[in-house]
Amino acid sequence: MAAADDLAARLCGWLRSDAWRMARLAEARALALPDWWLAAGFVRNAVWDRLHGHAEATPLNDIDLIYCDPEAPGESRDRALSERLRTASGQPWSVKNQARMHQRHGHAPYDSATQAMRFWVECETAVAVRLEADGALTLSAPLGLDSLMAGRISHNPQHDDAAVFERRIAEKRWLERWPRLQV
Repeated sequence: MAAADDLAARLCGWLRSDAWRMARLAEARALALPDWWLAAGFVRNAVWDRLHGHAEATPLNDIDLIYCDPEAPGESRDRALSERLRTASGQPWSVKNQARMHQRHGHAPYDSATQAMRFWVECETAVAVRLEADGALTLSAPLGLDSLMAGRISHNPQHDDAAVFERRIAEKRWLERWPRLQV
């Protein structure tokens, strides 16, 4: 457990030292959504940039704010929240309530955002962070941090379509941006 704690502490330190990411975490926290997290490239790209020694952060296609609210699973709230955040910050937000995402895969409803991440395409993308009221950072990594922190990218066996994994690597050009990644 100490090794996992060390990885988490190192990752939280990297995130905390990034003023841009801390500002986005504060903006997300202000929405007070249930079971909210900033996930996917928000965390993953920060790690890969660090591991590759990039002086500048790789721009994100979007800032993935996930949450789980079974009481309001409709898409209209997500669109409104995404637009509100985009207007306020000028950043490319994408808000998704994980309470409805099970429908895409024919799964039983997810009971949390962390459970939903267990089915994401890549193990290294299924990592999220939240800024707590006391300023602490909390991580959610249902598939662990080892492979992310080691600079690997791997298909999540819980996601049943390996072709999607291969397509994402090519379309997102991850190996061009971070050539030392190991697939």
